[in-house]
Amino acid sequence: MKKTTLALAAALLLPLMAHAQDAQIDRKVAALMKQMTVAEKVGQLHQLSGRLFTGPTSSDYAAKLADIRLGKVGSMLNIKGVADTREIQALALQSRLHIPLLFGQDVIHGYHTVFPVPLGESASWDMEAIEQSAHIAAREAAAAGIHWTFAPMVDIARDPRWGRVMEGAGEDTFLGSAIARARVHGFQGKQLGATDSVMATAKHFAAYGAAVAGRDYNAVDMSNQQLFEVYLPPFKAALDAGAATFMNSFNTLNGIPATGNLFLQRDILKGSWNFKGFVVSDWGSVREMVPHGYAADLADASVKAINAGSDMDMESYAHIKHLEDAVKSGKVKMKTLDDAVYRILYKKFELGLFDDPYRYSVAAREKAVLADPSHRAAALDVAQKSLVLLKNAAKTLPLSRAAQKIAVIGPLADAKRDLEGGWVVEGDRAPVVSILEGIRSHAGKAEVSYAEACGAGCTGTEGFDDAVAAATRADVVVLVVGETWDLSGEAKSRTDITLPGHQEQLFAALKATGKPVVVVMLAGRPLVFNTIADQADAIVYAWFPGSEGGNAVANVLFGDYNPSGKLPITFPRSVGQIPLSYAQYSTGRPVTDEKNVVYKSAYIDSVNTPRYAFGHGLSYTDFKYSGLTISSKAMAPSQQVTLSFDLANTGKAEGTEIVQLYLRDLVASVVRPVKELKGFQKVHLLPGEQRRVSFTIDRELLSFFNSQLVWGAEAGDFKLMVGSASDDIRLEGAVTLLPSK
Repeated sequence: MKKTTLALAAALLLPLMAHAQDAQIDRKVAALMKQMTVAEKVGQLHQLSGRLFTGPTSSDYAAKLADIRLGKVGSMLNIKGVADTREIQALALQSRLHIPLLFGQDVIHGYHTVFPVPLGESASWDMEAIEQSAHIAAREAAAAGIHWTFAPMVDIARDPRWGRVMEGAGEDTFLGSAIARARVHGFQGKQLGATDSVMATAKHFAAYGAAVAGRDYNAVDMSNQQLFEVYLPPFKAALDAGAATFMNSFNTLNGIPATGNLFLQRDILKGSWNFKGFVVSDWGSVREMVPHGYAADLADASVKAINAGSDMDMESYAHIKHLEDAVKSGKVKMKTLDDAVYRILYKKFELGLFDDPYRYSVAAREKAVLADPSHRAAALDVAQKSLVLLKNAAKTLPLSRAAQKIAVIGPLADAKRDLEGGWVVEGDRAPVVSILEGIRSHAGKAEVSYAEACGAGCTGTEGFDDAVAAATRADVVVLVVGETWDLSGEAKSRTDITLPGHQEQLFAALKATGKPVVVVMLAGRPLVFNTIADQADAIVYAWFPGSEGGNAVANVLFGDYNPSGKLPITFPRSVGQIPLSYAQYSTGRPVTDEKNVVYKSAYIDSVNTPRYAFGHGLSYTDFKYSGLTISSKAMAPSQQVTLSFDLANTGKAEGTEIVQLYLRDLVASVVRPVKELKGFQKVHLLPGEQRRVSFTIDRELLSFFNSQLVWGAEAGDFKLMVGSASDDIRLEGAVTLLPSK
């Protein structure tokens, strides 16, 4: 058994240095709070949706307006645009203390300009591009009067049945933590209060991605060791990046609703991590503790939520209806209420809203920012980097622009709304380029024909004959299939993640013509498409690629852009394999030979490997890995070693390879995964170019949480692996961590 060499270097347990608080803001908040009644304090914890203001009038419209004027509302969501935010802010400034509102919005992957869905962006493994995407979204949203986005979602998710997998960074903790940092930096910019930034929200705290059976809003049950090792690190990364707010999750965690979970919110987030921002509930999650059976009624739910550390109540009306009485009765201490109010007011001062409540609502800036052409160029760049080439048999791609005939076929070939995906801000969004439009504009001398064939969910074969006829006349077929935008996202859990309708039957009919078939697939999650995977000549996984999706796909199909995307999540062969991750734990009976699975930890009715592994993604060129060296075979706890190797582009096209570093702790006090991602680099090489690539291995990289939740590295042997994917390891080495003296 190894000895712990880093017993107290608990990155997730030791308190952080407090985020710098401005003493002047502290004084202003304190002075304001001295003037506030209990009712006015409670009002700051009440968040309303503005849908009634931008949609049909309701019977309680006048009452809501009156509450805003009386200072009974601290924040609103779903108010957007300079005109509306100015109008509603003016009502809040009629309150006794003239406290401005915070305007929040689900700006998940773009505001006016729509970028690829977050899971798709994560396939780029490009932190600069992801940060830029978030920054452009923030710039547009802030110009439209929005102060705060409910993003990024940093939930680790290993079950593609869960529809919200599209909102996150996939299955891996290391990659997910890097992306969490990038998105927070992008949204918040250099400092809060700048008019090109918005407050970020790390959500959903915590472990929402592990909902049982991939069913949204469902329970989560796991060990604390699993929680701390896999699911909490991206939240910690977001906090370290300066995330202004956190949102709790709908699920229970080991029997306690996250909204009322003192362990998560008081002990970890506001205690050990010393988080200085505020926590907002998810929509109605305070109220939902009643049907959970954790709170007796709405009043009890309010008490349990705020005592557990949930500061702002989104659309439950629990705090506004019952919290004042709870404070007066002693069920909630005044210092608990004051702490929550202080956190929210501090952010309002930090944003500069007391100096100028309308500073984010300037019509001229809104018009200029939303028309900025550089945003579309960035959307194209990110979309191209997000596309994953899953298969390219016989080098079917890239397509030629010579005088050939290309048949573009499929229910999503000319779709536009479906390229945007879920969680787009309703209203005046940027125009979308369909895949058909992109191919036609990039085709050169090639002749492009089109047949829809059928709808995405069709259950008949109407239109198949026209599609087959078009394919027969063509030299190559581009088939565009997948999910429609409304099949992934919140409340979109599915037991069947195969292609909807008869889309695989359509593929089979086209394949029977004998013509090469290139499949472009749209989706917000991994799908199961075994017939296509086996028989297609080439497959490009496009996710939901956003406003410039059609041009991005066309650039890849014609070779103007060499694809470099890698999967951030494992693709299963069937639902029966789920949940599935490359970082599975060692078992006492591992499968070492797929031909021999008797009395092994294996399925007997399926190949046990995934269809496409985490990290998989092809290129139009070839990369050779060679010359691995490790600077030392052993390292003391205070030392580092350097792993280096040569990467060469041995093909005929320039390209980018995402090299991946994995390790395995061979013997530990807790069974370790068979592989763990611990580093990656994007390396761009010209044909024939070679470069030396290096990774630094230190004690922190070798650390994990033991059974006592102590973060540390244990002395012993570690296997080091470098490759192009988690199942495509090209080079292996080893290092020994020596015991501390």
